[in-house]
Amino acid sequence: MSVLLSTFFHHHSWKTLILASQRCKTLRQIKSTHASFIIHNLHRNTYAVSKLLTSLLPLPNLNKHFPYASLIFDSIQSPNAFVYDTMIRICSRSSQPHLGVRYFKLMLTEEDDEDDIAPSYLTFHFLLVACLNASLLSVCKQVHSLVVKNGVFVSDGHVQTGILRLYVEDGVCLSDARKVFDEIPHPDVVKWDVLINGYVKCGLGSDGLSVFREMLSRGIEPDRFLVTTALTACAQAGALTQGKWIHELLEKKWVESDVFVGTALVDMYAKCGSLEKAMEVFEKLSKRNVFSWAALIGGYAAYGYGKEAITCLEKMEREDGVKPDSVVLLAVLAACAHGGFLQEGRGILDNMEGRYAITPKHEHYSCIVDLMCRAGRLDEAVELIEEMPMKPRASVWGALLNGCRTHKNVELGELAVKNLLELEKGNTDEEEAALIQLSSIYMTAQRNDEASKIRQMIGQKGIRKAPGCSVLEVDGNGTKFVSGDASHPNLLEIHTLIHLLSVDALQIL
Repeated sequence: MSVLLSTFFHHHSWKTLILASQRCKTLRQIKSTHASFIIHNLHRNTYAVSKLLTSLLPLPNLNKHFPYASLIFDSIQSPNAFVYDTMIRICSRSSQPHLGVRYFKLMLTEEDDEDDIAPSYLTFHFLLVACLNASLLSVCKQVHSLVVKNGVFVSDGHVQTGILRLYVEDGVCLSDARKVFDEIPHPDVVKWDVLINGYVKCGLGSDGLSVFREMLSRGIEPDRFLVTTALTACAQAGALTQGKWIHELLEKKWVESDVFVGTALVDMYAKCGSLEKAMEVFEKLSKRNVFSWAALIGGYAAYGYGKEAITCLEKMEREDGVKPDSVVLLAVLAACAHGGFLQEGRGILDNMEGRYAITPKHEHYSCIVDLMCRAGRLDEAVELIEEMPMKPRASVWGALLNGCRTHKNVELGELAVKNLLELEKGNTDEEEAALIQLSSIYMTAQRNDEASKIRQMIGQKGIRKAPGCSVLEVDGNGTKFVSGDASHPNLLEIHTLIHLLSVDALQIL
């Protein structure tokens, strides 16, 4: 009878404690349950302790609780696959996601001795999240080979997406990413989005649009996220015709009702120079947020419509009750700089904290320095730089240097270059740009000896200027023109036409 009672109470305690571990909402409750586990001699039970680890996952500020999770793990004599998966998952959500790889390696060493801890598709899913969060992009091929070796790649869509994302995030492995993508039997819309987004992130918007058209030809229906990615590719490539084509595809589906897609359309039209169309789409949006306003104001800023940008800043609060963020204010300041609205721009900077509760950053100061320099107030620009509450970055000194070149101010130009070279030490592209601008300032000031010395310095350092390029869209097809490139198939016709245009221009003059 006593044995039966003991068994009954043991079973009851076991069930009660397991349920308690699953209901824990705070670290204090978890520790209390852990203490009960120790009292009832359950702290060595792998299944019971694994429930404690799982209860840590939903807690906020997981970084703070990570040492306790490690303590629990170390107390388990024979951790199983579920325990390892949970630890890798905890690592992926903490500020130390790279430790997830360490637990995975530990799992592999234990795999040789135990049959029940082989990595599963869930293991690789959590591992890939940890690698992405830790930016461990160099391990993508190693993880890929392990996934293929374990037979998981062919069967699990989440793992396929994770592997593809690793290659895409690396940036230098887009060709490998495409190979991985082509190995997936039936890629869904998420995988297409990952691949296209990879091209966009690498500045290859035209290639991304080619992939988008390929997807449509296969009969895949894009979702709102993929449409947004495609529109971003259009904006990047300056492909207005293709952007309009995408707009026509979704005209009655998402534009007015979906602020996410609508904002992407506004951004695309604005960046492609069609501000009237951008405003037309913007006005039709049933709901507008800070990003919608930022896209429109950014378009005005890019083309120097300072007055319109300032009007939008006032309207967004008055009409939609939307408070501007630092990005919106930066766009307005950039518009003021391009439009020459010195008083308005300086007023916005001075009132950012008081009116909008936003602390100005380097970028905001750069715009005002640029604005002052365009107005010829170089000395005031230097005073503002000296009054900045933080150490000025390269963007601030670069704005001053541009003003010095325009207004032929050698003394302040030398000051700007001195600070730029200190800040950009080791960055040959930025060093070269600063030195060339200083050489130009010397040339315009008739100080040819100094200009010659700078040119010699550039040659001695082996600095090579990155060639400029531009993109032209004709009949929906974008063509890139690179300075000094003689490989274009229509090079002779292009030069002939330019020559004829030059002759016509001279006759008009």
